[in-house]
Amino acid sequence: MKRQLISITALFLLPLALLAQQNPAGGARDYTTSILWQQRSGEYRALAFQAYNFARLSLLEQMKIADTTKKNCVVVDIDETVLDNSPFQGTELKRGISYNAADWSNWTSKGAADTVPGALGFLKYAASKNVEVFYITNREVTEHNGTLKNLQDHGFPYADEAHLVLKSNTSDKEPRRQKVLETYNILLLCGDNLSDFSNVFYRENKDTKEEVDRDQQLFGTKYIVLPNPMYGDWEKQFYKGKDLKESDRSRQRMEGLKTY
Repeated sequence: MKRQLISITALFLLPLALLAQQNPAGGARDYTTSILWQQRSGEYRALAFQAYNFARLSLLEQMKIADTTKKNCVVVDIDETVLDNSPFQGTELKRGISYNAADWSNWTSKGAADTVPGALGFLKYAASKNVEVFYITNREVTEHNGTLKNLQDHGFPYADEAHLVLKSNTSDKEPRRQKVLETYNILLLCGDNLSDFSNVFYRENKDTKEEVDRDQQLFGTKYIVLPNPMYGDWEKQFYKGKDLKESDRSRQRMEGLKTY
């Protein structure tokens, strides 16, 4: 009995961090390497710079063939495209979860995200060519103030009411892109998800890889893809079932691995 009491007492005295190490947090720890890669690796920065270097070259080519009766613009996503949210993901992981909506709202309200490497330089370059910038994001309307402040604090061009396009009724960005197309040439689209470019990639009964292969000539020319190892729309097709726990998703990830 005495030994049992000692064991129980020792358990409660263990630091929370050590408990987190012993308990895989229901699968959330699967994301550790992904978050660290974005925060710590030179390769992440190199890929982001590479994407925006291609964007500069492609912008000039697109300007040559643009409809001269319309103004020119580029359309960019925000999260993991121009703003880096890896500190939020790291905080969630240490809490033993991958995402919580209330935590996300708290994070965006702070307006504290750093820039994605190369993003600010490219968008300032585009602005110097009289190319406007539309920030089409699936952040909620309630996140407007923190989002706009975050962009403005970093000096992003066209960070104003007219060019910040938040989610309203649907997460499908196509209607918002079509609205911009009514009066602008969209020379380039920049994003970390295929849905940032077109809604064809994740339509029901579509093979995403086949759709990507079909549009392969657009990547690096019209579509500029940023690396995001932490999350993405691809997961919606991957996971099976509703109301999955972290442990359920972790198990499905393990089962979905290709092996030999």
